Amino acid sequence: MEPLRTLLFVPGNRQNMIEKARHLPSDVIVLDLEDSVPSAEKASARATVTDSLAVLALKGQRVFVRINSIASGLAQEDLEAVITRGIDGISQPKPSSASDIRQAAAIIERLESERGIEEGHVKLLPWVETAKGLIHAFEIASASPRVVGISFGAEDFTLDTGMERTEEGAELLYPRTMVVIAAKAADVVAIDTPYNDFRDEAGLIKEAQLARRLGFEGKFLIHPSQIEPVNRIFHPSPEEVDYAKRVVATFEAAEAQGFASTSLEGKMIDIPIANRARKLLKVADSIAQREKGG
Repeated sequence: MEPLRTLLFVPGNRQNMIEKARHLPSDVIVLDLEDSVPSAEKASARATVTDSLAVLALKGQRVFVRINSIASGLAQEDLEAVITRGIDGISQPKPSSASDIRQAAAIIERLESERGIEEGHVKLLPWVETAKGLIHAFEIASASPRVVGISFGAEDFTLDTGMERTEEGAELLYPRTMVVIAAKAADVVAIDTPYNDFRDEAGLIKEAQLARRLGFEGKFLIHPSQIEPVNRIFHPSPEEVDYAKRVVATFEAAEAQGFASTSLEGKMIDIPIANRARKLLKVADSIAQREKGG
């Protein structure tokens, strides 16, 4: 699967911002029909987003659209408007259970068939941003083959639970960890919540580094200035890649001699360590292919 390190929100009612997004190096552009669009502009935003999808696709951009939630009553209208050629996925907010995912997936399946889009092309990236969503995170993550990952939404989660959102973020450690565990159990990726102070690069870097350590594989963004540092953090460094290659080579040499473990630079290398190194190399290769357009 192509990398999902950086997913940049662009308000669906702001044509000028969508135009600028055509040239940005985010892994995914997420055209938003939900929180960043006032109620009075939902219909016009749908039209703007639909018109923009083909243009962004021609520029080689992967494009997701964040629809409104199933509970809002607007999701079907959103999907009817945006499931067209040029869209890669749907960012689905506030699902309470797997049934919300299956409902969206059924609509997408029908629209793909009606509009001549390859079956299964449009992916789903649901959000975990309510207490019910967290309790059902694994079921949400495994509800449909279209689901490629689940995303943690801290603002709505703290609102729903009554938690106080702090700069330190200790209150988010448990839900973040549970989102990662649910994603891994379902064999999909975990994407971290946006960092809302786009002027605070140091804070962004600190939070993105924590997210990577917890097992997240990418992060939603709200400003183009956040793309470069987050892309860098979720890109294995040359030193990490070199060490991973040596780990794999060392382990395979030991394995060929009938051993299931060995050592490298005084550290034990066994099957889980070797597999972790292989996974890192796979991620690095996927990013490299993306960056050279292949």
